[in-house]
Amino acid sequence: MRRALELAGKAAGRTSPNPMVGAVIVKNGRVIAEGYHKKAGRPHGEIEALRKAGKQAKGAQMFVNLEPCCYQGRTPPCTDAIIESGIKEVFLGMCDPNPRVAGKGIRQLRRAGVTVHSGLLKTDCQHLNEVFVKYIETGKPFVTLKSALSLDGKIATSTGESQWITGPEARERVHRMRDQVDAILVGAGTVLKDNPRLTTRLKKGKGHNPARVILDAKAEIPLKARVFHHANRDRVVYVTTNKASASRVKRLTDRGIEIQVLQVKRSRISLIELINLLGKMEIASVLLEGGSGINASALKAGIVDKVVLFLAPLIIGGESAPGVVGGPGIKSLKQALNIKNLTVTSVGADWMVEGYL
Repeated sequence: MRRALELAGKAAGRTSPNPMVGAVIVKNGRVIAEGYHKKAGRPHGEIEALRKAGKQAKGAQMFVNLEPCCYQGRTPPCTDAIIESGIKEVFLGMCDPNPRVAGKGIRQLRRAGVTVHSGLLKTDCQHLNEVFVKYIETGKPFVTLKSALSLDGKIATSTGESQWITGPEARERVHRMRDQVDAILVGAGTVLKDNPRLTTRLKKGKGHNPARVILDAKAEIPLKARVFHHANRDRVVYVTTNKASASRVKRLTDRGIEIQVLQVKRSRISLIELINLLGKMEIASVLLEGGSGINASALKAGIVDKVVLFLAPLIIGGESAPGVVGGPGIKSLKQALNIKNLTVTSVGADWMVEGYL
């Protein structure tokens, strides 16, 4: 099963909105075939492994991290192929939360005489597909808030300088995170201050560029901003309000940029409404790379699932230097958000702190 998880993880960021699935076929204590789901619309991991095993699959065991599908989607049901192959025993990590499967795959296999064991390395399997689980259960994307900060919690100096707080290893890790999500979300403040590209820049040009979701309630981002570049190649979603003029909308649309106009509530675009919209657009995962203002709004709205903070061995200081979370803050410690399942990893000279809300 650990090998199945390893195989599944090779397609991180490539299968959305599908889950990552790896499969290993074993016969007489020896691995005879492996496979994994490489991309939505491509064969699932079970099918990849069965094709490689061929006739040797008869009487063998299959290890797969997710319950095999039992319905016709973009590809045929995996349960039918498993039964036809003669596989005698299936070990799976977790049940598929998709209502179209949700135990039906297991029951179909058992009715056909296949022995099924469920729950092997269940926690690891759930962690691998946490994005898929959230998306399929709620229709909303899994949101990760990412920020780089000093030891005293500052994301920039009092003059706004923020490049670079963390070292090259941490920045490369961020690009790997970008490579594995469907979209990056930023507010107008970040674009106006940093003029970022929001692209994935890994070594040797590897990696894919996620969609860029730009939140601009006041329609103030210059049309020449780098986040609007190459919209004909990489998806760009511009989220604004009725403050955006018709000419501005047309000029952006002509460049291949998708326009979404939302209502303003208390002088802000509702992030809950935005997240619901992104889910309907089949965006299953979002990396929030904004400043202290949008971070505060996202946490207050309750849309954040995970927090990833890169902590640099620096002290910046200054009362006017921004922290990770802006806004008025809380009045009582009882209101503080509790981060669960915290892990700390050394990344070059920095530390990566991860946790869940």
